Order: sequence, then C-alpha cells, then structure tokens
Amino acid sequence: MEAPVSSSGGFKLYDQLELQEFEDKFVIRAVESPDQGFSIGLRDGDVEPFDGDPCFGSPSKVSTIYGVVGTIRLLAGTYLLVITSRKEVGSYLGFPVFRVMSMKFLSCNDALRFSTSEEKRDEAYFMTLLKTVESTVGLYYSYETDITLNLQRRCKLAEGWTSKPTWKQADPRFVWNRNIMEELIECKLDRFIIPLLQGNILKLFMPLFSFNQSLSFQTAQLKLKKSPATITLISRRCTRRLGTRMWRRGANLEGDTANFIETEQLLEFEGFKTSFLQVRGSIPLLWEQIVDLSYKPRLRIINHEQTSEVVERHFHDLSQRYGEVVAVDLTDKHGDEGELSKAYADEMQKLPNMRYISFDFHQNCGGSNFDNLQILYDQVSDEFDNQGYFLVDAEGEMLEEQKGIIRSNCIDCLDRTNVTQNYFAQKSLNAQLQRIGVLSSTECIAMFGEDYEIFKTLWVEQGDEISLEYSGTHALKRDLVKYGKQTMSGLIKDGMSAISRYYLNNFQDGIRQDAIDLISGRYTVNRNSPSPFQLNGFESFSYLPIASALLIGGLTLTSFTLNQAGRNMQRCVSTVFWAGLTAGVTAVVKINGRQFCSRPRLCRLL
Repeated sequence: MEAPVSSSGGFKLYDQLELQEFEDKFVIRAVESPDQGFSIGLRDGDVEPFDGDPCFGSPSKVSTIYGVVGTIRLLAGTYLLVITSRKEVGSYLGFPVFRVMSMKFLSCNDALRFSTSEEKRDEAYFMTLLKTVESTVGLYYSYETDITLNLQRRCKLAEGWTSKPTWKQADPRFVWNRNIMEELIECKLDRFIIPLLQGNILKLFMPLFSFNQSLSFQTAQLKLKKSPATITLISRRCTRRLGTRMWRRGANLEGDTANFIETEQLLEFEGFKTSFLQVRGSIPLLWEQIVDLSYKPRLRIINHEQTSEVVERHFHDLSQRYGEVVAVDLTDKHGDEGELSKAYADEMQKLPNMRYISFDFHQNCGGSNFDNLQILYDQVSDEFDNQGYFLVDAEGEMLEEQKGIIRSNCIDCLDRTNVTQNYFAQKSLNAQLQRIGVLSSTECIAMFGEDYEIFKTLWVEQGDEISLEYSGTHALKRDLVKYGKQTMSGLIKDGMSAISRYYLNNFQDGIRQDAIDLISGRYTVNRNSPSPFQLNGFESFSYLPIASALLIGGLTLTSFTLNQAGRNMQRCVSTVFWAGLTAGVTAVVKINGRQFCSRPRLCRLL
C-alpha cells in the first residue's frame, strides 16, 4: 500500500474524512480512498485499521471531519478527538496551512455503566476537562508538510526526509497532540495522524497594498520599493512544560521552562529565503507564584539542591540546538522580581561561555520610552551580528547560517518580551532586506510608513495569540509595539485585560491546568490509583460563593444600618455587628486566599 504524496513529492495526509456512526462502533474512512480507514469500538475503545472495503452495514449517521487528533483512555472508556471545522489561513513555504476552528471528542465509553459510583463521578470530571480541551486556541497544521521545523533545520535534513510520515518529520517539542497520537502510531495509521502546532502563523506580502486579517493570519501586499517580498511569522510553543500563566512558572527538574516559544521570522524574495529565530521562556529556576486572591501574588524561589543543574540542563539544550545563547532578562531589579532576577544572575555566572544581560524594561522604557531599547541592542549588538540569520538562494544553496539565539524573558514572557523581540526582529529584517538588495545600506523598513505599520501589526497579533494561549487574555503593551508609545485607548484595553487575567488566574485556570496536564500526558489515568478529586480541607467551589455572599451581604447591611445609626442605640449595635462580621469574613478570606482560588488537582507544580 503506497503512501499518498503531495505535489512536491513529500508525504501527504488525508485532508477529508468520513465519520460513520454505528450502534457498536465509529468508522472513519478517507474520502479520496474509501477502502482506507479504521474503526473504534464503543465498548472497549479498541482501534482496528482496515485496508479494503469491509462491510459494516448501514450507519445511523454520516458526517465529514477534517482530521484525527488522537485518542485518550480514561477510567471507563476511550475518547477520540477529531477536527470538525477548519479554516485555511495561508501557506507556509508554499504549502497550505489550516487553523483548527473546532474539535470534538467522540465517546467510546459504553462500559461506563459497569463502573462504581466513584468512578462515574471521576469520569464525569475528566469529561469536563475534555470539554475544556475542545476549546484549545491557536492550533495549526498542514496536510502536505511539517510546520514544526524551522527553515534552517529543514534545509539541513537528509534528502528524502519529506517522504516519511509527517509525525516522524516533526520536532516532538512542538507537537501539541504528541501524547494522544501514540495509539494511532501503534496501529500504523500514518496517513491519518496530524501533528498539531500550538502557536501562531502570520504572513505579510509586498508590494501591492491591500490588507486582510483573520484570527491570527494576516496577508498584506505593500509598496516597499515595488519589490515582491513575503514575510511569515510563526511561533511554536513547546509542550514539555505546558500550562497556564500562574500554574506553570519557571523550570522543572529536567530544565524545561514554562511558556517556551520558538519564533521564526521568514523572508521570501525572488527565490531567496531568510530565517531569523528567537526564543522566549520563563526564568529557568525552580520558582512559583501561587494565586491567593491578591492582584500580584508573591514570588517564591524554591530552594533545591539541583537548581544549578536545572539551569545548566536548560542552557545546554539550547546550545545544542541553536548554538551561542545570549540570555536577556527584562525583569525589574527591585521587589520580588529583583530577588528572582538576582538569583538568575548568580546561577548564570556559574555557566562558562554564556552571556547574560540584565535590562530592567520598566525602568528603561517606562513612560513610553520605547526607543530606549536601543540601549539594550547596543549591549548585544556584537553577538547579534555574529549570530546573524539563515539565508538560502533559489537553488537551495545555503549562503548564511544563524549561529546562535537570543533568549528573552520577563516574568510572564508575554508583554515586555513581545516588545523586545519585535525590536530585534526589526533589526534583523533590515539586515536581510539590505543583504538581498531590497533596501540600500542606508535604508530601513521604518522609512516606509505604511509597510512599517503593517509589519508592527504582525507582531501585535502574534503577541496577542501567545498571550491568549498562556494567560487567557490579549497581550498588554500592544501600543508600544504598534505606535512606540502608550495611548489612552491602549491603557483602557490593558486595564480590561489585566482585570480579565486576574479573574481567570484566580477562578478558572486550575481547571484549565488540569485539562492541559491530562491531554499532554503529564497525568495518566489509572483505575488502581486513588481518586485525585478527594476533598481536602477547603473546597474552593463550595466555599467561595458562601464567602462572597457573606461579604456582599455584610457590606450591604453595614451600609444600611450605618445610615440609621444616629437614630437609636440598637441601630449602632447592628452597625458594629455587621461591620465586625464583614471584617471577620474578609480576614478569613485573605488568610485563606489560596484555598478560595481555582487550583489544579491532578499534578504537583514540579
């Protein structure tokens, strides 16, 4: 049985599938090859491939799906995740790229009726987590090529590698569904296995002006000296320490960091292709910032005997993959951030041949002094020029290689990091455009106002989607990227995003973290293990409404009785009573703030 190939001669996945529903099974067939597919039993969840045209009878329902994401086994059944809606958002190196618009888990859990009451309760919560997984944002894929590898790595791979199944081509660090593909891989269903990338892809065309924007993919044709050129911005989120903003901070013992993202800026012009890579990631120490209802919870550095080894493992991995590393730390130099930054600096001094630069972004760029990033650039300019970028000509000959990487971080690796990476990307883009003859040595993209605005918009949209994936809200400081200063409307939007972050971090992200841990395989369901959902002390979902009701009721009654207090002594006593009760409830909530927040129950922080 020959594997399908794309027009370029590479491996091609089936791009449209037929889902048939029977009384005892689901059957999935390739529309273009109906004799190829597999079935999955509703009772045992076993996957059975077929090659031919088995007779299953007449299905009760037939629908179209656009890909199989994977399978996951819980306490009482197997659940198959499929893509039910997609949107073509452009191309990557000439291959169509799609965004997942909706997904659905198909339940193969008929055995649930034989489970105990506790197992049914736990399965119900697990299924709630699967519903959360279905709404995951920022998932992309291509049927004809792998999108997890950067251009430099692609060009260095052995000839014929594109004929391998797409899941074998992919960089496992950036395959969002790596854990749930295993059963399909074991069944050798290579043509059905779609590696999903979480991140974003944005594109910019030059020269004719028009502008069309979708959720995270932009196409624009510009007037930049009448030269047809294309810029693609693609960010790849690492799955090794996947999670939400407050529940995944710092590094694990293996040296993997939270919110680690590789961002590639591609430029295509008259057969030339250039690539510039940057990475971001949480400070690679063991630290935490547990939500406790306060607006900015305290940072805590975890003292551990392996701290130095963790930092060394992290930077060794980066060096092996990217070459020379320059670590740019954008955190504040006072308060909790200052202590964390100092601990980071102390560990970096122990690493040989590693450049670490501390740049207090808020101190240097506060008050919309965006141009002060030139101070940072001056400090790294020598390494920046030496690292360079990757360049390949129309014949595939490599003319330049990127010899290193700049690793940027703030606390969240979102807002300050977005602004800084945009600045470095602009510097590299100028060098690339000059190198291939689009611009002269005295010109830069900032001199072409219309084009420059759209280039900056690419980075604003990229920052937004990265932020949505990690924090649940749009990025802050968007105006600094787009306009070089803060605007009043930008301040209002930042305020609304900050409020949303507070709510999500305190009252939603615990469940979202559980869903991520479940789908990524960090937590494995085991019928022989005790239930992870046993109540322990306070249960936030039970006590938070009571505490909120008491606070609101106490404040209301205190205000009401205070207005009547001057009329008689009884009213004064009532006012004191309700004010005391309100103060007492407030104190209890403050002391036990962590207990009232949504927190993950499946996995420990490390």
